[in-house]
Amino acid sequence: MSADDTPPPVRGPALREPAHRVSPRAIAFWRVSALLGAVPIWAALVIGYAVAPARPWWAVLPSAGLALLLLGRVLVMPGFRYRIHRWEVTPIAVFTRSGWLTREERIAPLSRVQTVDSHQGAVMRLFRLASITVTTASAAGPIRIDCLDEDVAHRVVAELTEITGASEGDAT
Repeated sequence: MSADDTPPPVRGPALREPAHRVSPRAIAFWRVSALLGAVPIWAALVIGYAVAPARPWWAVLPSAGLALLLLGRVLVMPGFRYRIHRWEVTPIAVFTRSGWLTREERIAPLSRVQTVDSHQGAVMRLFRLASITVTTASAAGPIRIDCLDEDVAHRVVAELTEITGASEGDAT
């Protein structure tokens, strides 16, 4: 590698991780959501196995593999997501980190915020959780903060509304 191929040094402070975790109840919510998605597939596998006239031993392997992958998703994914998902709202930006197999970090300056929405599906209501969507003037799309406690979500929406309402301009 020649001297011309080296990247320039990074200036300024390193990007820190967002300060807040999502609600601890998110683990149970993600587990139940994964289970609700897995049950119909497990049922189809069991029914298919029961009604198939001839079941060579090697044909069972893909079904068993799929069933185990789904079980792993139900048991393992929620804990990974909880450790990775973080969020923060500062006076100048919204910052999120999400994912479990792949990670995504997003920063949106509050001067670019166009709308702030909250969402609470039926299963989320059972766990007293809500998600926030911050739409910005960005081609990358909105930023989501998933699985906050209901009261935290309401406070964050109010805070973002106050901050963005006080700023001049049209967020474009």
